[in-house]
Amino acid sequence: MAEDAPNAVAEGSLPAASEGSADAALPAAAGAKAAEALLPSLSIWPPSQRTRDAVVRRLVQTLAAPSVLSQRYGAVPEPEAERAAVAVEAEAFAAASKSAAAAAECPASVEEGIEVLQAYSKEVSRRLLELAKTRSAAAAAAPAPAEGSAQAQESAEASSATAPPTEEAAVNEE
Repeated sequence: MAEDAPNAVAEGSLPAASEGSADAALPAAAGAKAAEALLPSLSIWPPSQRTRDAVVRRLVQTLAAPSVLSQRYGAVPEPEAERAAVAVEAEAFAAASKSAAAAAECPASVEEGIEVLQAYSKEVSRRLLELAKTRSAAAAAAPAPAEGSAQAQESAEASSATAPPTEEAAVNEE
């Protein structure tokens, strides 16, 4: 019969300590506190400098290397992309930090930290797109270099001199 006792507990035929008993609650609470003390605290916001540097590297890559953004709006030379990426990240970080400060001194929970991090991510994306669009529009609006416009004018004059006369020119000659 002594041999059957361990099997009886495993099979559930012997009564087990109830989960609601005080004896069962104390070890569970002590275990939870011990686990909290051993685990490092999880802080979502603000991101570490290493994370911010990784964001800047990714922005440079997006602006300078072939990407959907650079294909649509044009690639940015790497030195200019580096300066722009640092500025975009810093402005987005400042904006997200300002919104986090308005909510509380420091996000009290992981959920609040995630919300601020999402705002930071959206701000980085928005500012990056604005930069690409502005740069593309400025490049399109910029006048052609003086040499290029002189050459274009010369080629236009040469083509008009060799082109057959139009009806209007024929009427004027008569």
